[in-house]
Amino acid sequence: MELEVRLVKRKGVFDLNASFRLTANKTGLFGPSGSGKSTLMNLLAGLEQADSGYIRLDDHVIFDSSNNINIRPEQRRIGVVFQHAHLFPHLNVRSNVLYGYKRTAQENRRIVPEDLLEALGITELLSRKVASLSGGERQRVALARTMLTCPRLILMDEPLSGLDEELKFQIIPYLTRVFSNFEIPLLFISHSLLEMRLMTREIVVIDKGEIQEQAATETFAKSLWDTGRKGYINLLKLGPSEQHHDLYGYEWGQNRLVLTEANGSAKAIFELDAREILLFRRHPEATSARNLLECRVNKIFRSGNRVRVELLSGGEQLIAQIVPESVEELGIREGCTVVAAVKASAFRKIF
Repeated sequence: MELEVRLVKRKGVFDLNASFRLTANKTGLFGPSGSGKSTLMNLLAGLEQADSGYIRLDDHVIFDSSNNINIRPEQRRIGVVFQHAHLFPHLNVRSNVLYGYKRTAQENRRIVPEDLLEALGITELLSRKVASLSGGERQRVALARTMLTCPRLILMDEPLSGLDEELKFQIIPYLTRVFSNFEIPLLFISHSLLEMRLMTREIVVIDKGEIQEQAATETFAKSLWDTGRKGYINLLKLGPSEQHHDLYGYEWGQNRLVLTEANGSAKAIFELDAREILLFRRHPEATSARNLLECRVNKIFRSGNRVRVELLSGGEQLIAQIVPESVEELGIREGCTVVAAVKASAFRKIF
């Protein structure tokens, strides 16, 4: 996918002036409430018209003020999934899901409905009324309905913000699986950095109607570690666990981790706060931490009275946060070897 945008829009006292170019298939539009995210989404979808500028999606010009081009929303082939699912209440799940598919030209149908329904885990819901669905089920049905129109691009506008944390982390695995399997480009709009890290590879940052930055999602996440009181959060992808005495063992790269939490699924995401990692120059003689990882220091970054130490261990990356005095006392330098100690209880399963 290639999306090129240069748009100017005034709404009352708010001015949007956005210019960017995207080529990644999983991109995020990130910013606080009132930054212009939804306005930009409406302009891309054709629900609003910009005062000036252009939108080019692949080889198609869908808006160009200088040439008086403004393709109608239904002809842009840009799908939208809103924060609220907006399902048709008088239709059951099957009819909602197939609504757009039946109206999509045969030559544009690239997804087998049954495959998508299985990937989203909604096959068993087809005969149900939409009023009986949970929030997470409604969002999966709304996504299926949009994806079956086989758009060139899908916009997801804060699709998880109306869900509680448990439901949110139930639906994200379905979303990541579907966008990986069916290869429809995604522009994911949210103010949650964790959602961005789980859903996107590249991020466009917007604030006060202006594009502030465009970067790889993880690069941006690392740049924010020192802007607040929270530390950097490592996200670890772990497979099924095995019993390890009264704890649970996981393979992580060439290392084996011991956690207090079990995982029976094929893959899971665990978070680990960088502040929970203790560093030693050599293996400690005794410690309560169940995980001792030999690491090479890849990079050191200091901000005020905190230091971020990027570590490489067993083919995986880990980030620890310590204070400058510790760096000096331990003689930590780029390229040196350290031992990272992590308690089994420091890991938290997200999904």
